[in-house]
Amino acid sequence: MLMFLFLVLALAVVVGAVTLAVVGGGESAPLQDAAPERLQDPLPADRPLHGTDVESLRFPLAARGYRMADVDEALSRLAAELGERDARIADLQTALAGARAAHPRPDEPGGEDGR
Repeated sequence: MLMFLFLVLALAVVVGAVTLAVVGGGESAPLQDAAPERLQDPLPADRPLHGTDVESLRFPLAARGYRMADVDEALSRLAAELGERDARIADLQTALAGARAAHPRPDEPGGEDGR
């Protein structure tokens, strides 16, 4: 009987403590959201990207992986840089082909020695 009274008293204390914590404990407002982590070292905007920039890029973790905005921004920047480089390479290859057509070397077919 004594053990039963002890358990009832312990249960009453636990229920009372939980009720006080839920109803009247602390501030009335819920906890504020923590500020999300931001990308610490974004890709440099003042110069073209290098391989080491991409290798050192680390995204902060979010609740379900990475922050989508940070990843999208980095991928957009990489796509733009690669597009610019591809266009520059194509321009240089076209200019080289034009220069070779205008001035063929003697050891190439169609050169000065007529082969």
